[in-house]
Amino acid sequence: MEARGRRRIKDEESSNAKKRNTRPRKAAKEPSTERDPQGEDLNTSSLPLPDIEDFSPEDARRIRASLLDWYDANRRDLPWRRTKTSSRGTVNRSETEGKVEAGSAYAVWVSEVMLQQTRVSTVISYYNRWMDKWPTIHHLAAASQEEVNEMWAGLGYYRRARFLLEGAKSIVQEGAFPRTAAELLKVQGIGDYTAGAIASIAFNEAVPVVDGNVVRVISRLKAITANPKKSGTVKGIWKLASLLVDPLRPGDFNQAMMELGATLCSTMNPQCYACPISDNCVAFSLSKSGESIEVTDYPTKVAKAKQRHDFAAVCVVQLTEETGEESLKRCSNKDMLLLVKRPNEGLLAGLWEFPSVLLDERVDIDSRRRSADTYLRKLFHIKLWEDCEVVLREDVGECIHVFSHIRLHMHIELLILKLKGGLNQFSESNQFSSSWKCVDAKSIKTMGLTSGVRKVYNMVEDFKRKKLQRPSGDPRKKHKSLI
Repeated sequence: MEARGRRRIKDEESSNAKKRNTRPRKAAKEPSTERDPQGEDLNTSSLPLPDIEDFSPEDARRIRASLLDWYDANRRDLPWRRTKTSSRGTVNRSETEGKVEAGSAYAVWVSEVMLQQTRVSTVISYYNRWMDKWPTIHHLAAASQEEVNEMWAGLGYYRRARFLLEGAKSIVQEGAFPRTAAELLKVQGIGDYTAGAIASIAFNEAVPVVDGNVVRVISRLKAITANPKKSGTVKGIWKLASLLVDPLRPGDFNQAMMELGATLCSTMNPQCYACPISDNCVAFSLSKSGESIEVTDYPTKVAKAKQRHDFAAVCVVQLTEETGEESLKRCSNKDMLLLVKRPNEGLLAGLWEFPSVLLDERVDIDSRRRSADTYLRKLFHIKLWEDCEVVLREDVGECIHVFSHIRLHMHIELLILKLKGGLNQFSESNQFSSSWKCVDAKSIKTMGLTSGVRKVYNMVEDFKRKKLQRPSGDPRKKHKSLI
């Protein structure tokens, strides 16, 4: 259940066709695949792992027994594990036990979604805060998207938070928490991995769970050389995982597999001699045979997609009633900062940020300001700019923020405006805007901003602090405002 760099792997129904061999070898070149609009492979014609034979019943029994014994002795004490009901024996179907199971399912769901693409050490504090605020799925269903986004701020991959809220609302509306993986898959935002985790851990259903850790463990157990990103390989690993699941303790077994991958069977430094199932590991056996094979050769390394470089002009707009250095003082109760809400679809959907404009390429400061001015005029109406004084406009610097597939270069400037009509008049005339809002300098410190927006804010605050410390006669190159 603990994953570093965890990825949710979509499952497709496994073909019944099997081809077996007694030793692992290079997989044949897979046929080309198509991709659906969501980016998932649609290669349904390829056979899953034709060169790898299944786990025998005896092998499966040995792996289960060894791995569960190790897990019972070495499992980490994590907050989401303290809420689950016993996975031994038959599930009690009483009303009270049903409520406990639903509570456990909710806790598993929240933790598993948080753990995707995020370290366990980071998730723990977020999980505890989340459960304190929304201890049940009914509490979460009553929350707003903005509240959820603020609680999620800093975890990244904000689409996960949106799906959690939408899924909670739909489950509460239906009246009962789905109990099987098949039923859970009908909930928006729940895929094969999350469905398997909830069903096995909370409801004791004997279904597999495959994340990045499990892919690594099974790839080494079978010395699988096929591309782990290809749909045929994914289907084969899901099938192999289903053969291993312990029928009496499926939740504990799935967590044990993930725990093993997160600790002993790590990507670069596997501790094979401490591994409870190394006797069943083909990769370990091959590495000891004198051949030029290492355990870390599995799973096969796949080249990462090249990151895209994007450029943006970020304008931190501060509205003030002060002039000169007074407007630079941090945490002024009178000053306000403008935040803009991102579109409800796409990257960082529905989150708040400083006014930003994407640029076609890296451009000079005057070009960036022209783009920013056009955007600000359109968003805040031309009258605002006719009725204000530009107190200060200076380039703050560049900040790079890295997403999984984008390297965003943000060129930041600070724009301080003094409104002739005053802040109160401006706020009252625009209080019904849903696309942007004014936030005082103290409140923004406690807001749930994304890490990228927080970087920008901290840079601006540091710039203001240094400017206040600089001697008044210190010359600086000034750029004429284009407003």
